[in-house]
Amino acid sequence: MARTPSRRRAPRLFFAPRSLLSAGRSGLSVGLLTGLVGLVGLGLSSGGCGSAAATEEPTPVVLEGAPSFEVRTAREWPTAGWPSATPAEVGLDPAAIATLEDYLFARNGDDVDRRGQRTNAFVLIKDGKLVAERYARGYSADTAMLTWSVSKSIANTIVGCAVHEGLLCLNDTIGQHYPPAVDGGVGSVRVTDLLQMSSGIDWSETYETSPVFSSVMGMLYTRGRADMAAFVASRGLAADPGTRWSYSSGDTTLLMGVLRTILGDERNADYPWVALFDRIGMKTAVLERDAAGTFVGSSYLYASARDLAKWGMLLLADGVWEGERLLPEGWVRYTLTMAPAYYNTELTPGTVDDNPGAQVYLNHGDPARDVPPPWPAAPADTFAAQGHWGKSIFVFPSLDMIAVRLGDDRIYACDIPGHDDKCEPDPAKAYSKNHYLGLLMAAVPGAVGVGTTPVAKGGE
Repeated sequence: MARTPSRRRAPRLFFAPRSLLSAGRSGLSVGLLTGLVGLVGLGLSSGGCGSAAATEEPTPVVLEGAPSFEVRTAREWPTAGWPSATPAEVGLDPAAIATLEDYLFARNGDDVDRRGQRTNAFVLIKDGKLVAERYARGYSADTAMLTWSVSKSIANTIVGCAVHEGLLCLNDTIGQHYPPAVDGGVGSVRVTDLLQMSSGIDWSETYETSPVFSSVMGMLYTRGRADMAAFVASRGLAADPGTRWSYSSGDTTLLMGVLRTILGDERNADYPWVALFDRIGMKTAVLERDAAGTFVGSSYLYASARDLAKWGMLLLADGVWEGERLLPEGWVRYTLTMAPAYYNTELTPGTVDDNPGAQVYLNHGDPARDVPPPWPAAPADTFAAQGHWGKSIFVFPSLDMIAVRLGDDRIYACDIPGHDDKCEPDPAKAYSKNHYLGLLMAAVPGAVGVGTTPVAKGGE
């Protein structure tokens, strides 16, 4: 499928020279040929990658099995655009949807003080149909908006496409593919460790609160911005790989650097579009690269709310789109499994509501440690991509529903852990995930929260 250069050209951020954003597609690169030779030599298919690099320690990951939810076979694929319906036609309460939108788009502040809910876009998909949509502040259905860490969940899927092609395996150590990892002392980290943010790499994910000591600020904006993956690889290890979960934009960016090395620069330049975006119709997608050519999968995906919902549809369909498998069998199940290292990690007030899968968030909790599910109003099978300043894609498999909210919040309600020092006590006057989800679930007749499988009445 042809694509004009403007679809690939990133907004002008100071770390991404325009010359790096104009490379065209190519045929087989050296990286691809290397991957294929290795694949043939090992006698593997893309689906058999799970035990390819198995060792005694750590336990190898095997991709197998369907997701725990009913896999949706789309009646009408939204590649060219979403079919539409009214909320009532899919069994949702129109009055409750109106109340939800009133909350999301309330203005309790202005663009100077940046208080209150600052929703830029809201899209709701039910039973494969667009049933609610609203924009503010000049944004529209065709606007590609910055997603911040929602990018990480899309990066997971791009890597999944590469695993399906047999280019790399979850159990590969990154030192097999990326020499700077060996030089930096992190070569023993596996691909799965990066996906599950359990690399053990010495990393500080603080932001404006501690910019001097922040690894992520250094990676994105100062000493690491010229070659972000190499910067992460140079950090060394603070823990054995796979033993401790720690939220890290560095893990995601290093993973994209590994993929770039495998693909080669020429094929890497178009890979997210060839492998994923074009195939599911994410026509607004823009993904920034650093000065070295590595996609900044941790932070710099831009896309419209409608296109982001297509990612949710792909996962609901277990990685199959229009009858073609894009992700390996077992990838969605793996993605939605809690990172094993999470159970060994001491939680803080700022991380107690993090239920990490592989670059996504889950709604499981940890009963053994009396940690409740983070979203009590939502079904237990809910999962989400989440980003800074109130950006999210919530997926509700048992309801066949996807909700995309792109915000620009600077003050949150006080029920969001980690923000107790600068929060709004009234959840009606600032964005709250739980208040948002509660209002959304109120639109589903008979829906109840964690521990049940709610069914929306009246849907197909």
